[in-house]
Amino acid sequence: MKLFQNIFAKDSGIDIGAPVAGTLISITEVNDPTFSGEILGKGVAVIPSGTQICAPVDGTVSTVFPTGHAAAMTSKEGVEVLIHVGLDTVKLEGKHFTIHASEGQEVKKGDLLLEADIEQIKAEGYDITTPIVICNSDEYSEFHMAGPGDVSLGDNILNLKK
Repeated sequence: MKLFQNIFAKDSGIDIGAPVAGTLISITEVNDPTFSGEILGKGVAVIPSGTQICAPVDGTVSTVFPTGHAAAMTSKEGVEVLIHVGLDTVKLEGKHFTIHASEGQEVKKGDLLLEADIEQIKAEGYDITTPIVICNSDEYSEFHMAGPGDVSLGDNILNLKK
């Protein structure tokens, strides 16, 4: 009987968790055309209230930028996720960021990747909006954003289906 359950099971998709607590918004609202125009891929964004940037999925860390402003990972299902903390924050050259993960590291959803001193970043005049981009979004036919509104670290914010 389980065979038939598996054959007829509805695909629930792949959930992407909030890498940081804050306010969830559509990526089209991000004040940067690279993200809002979905040039790097479809996604969502969070205006952070927290400082810990955590893995949104179980998977492998692909890249941690040396400046600490961004990290990318690949989920166990093959979803390529980019987390970019703030806009133009690469110009801070690592100031106000602490890196906790390394390339090739296996992580679970909720594991700490980076820390960002959000208040100091804001004080330096940077927009702290944090895009979460699915870089291989062309491989998915459905994107369902949860929200907009307040989210806690780890809350499911995006669901993808092939």
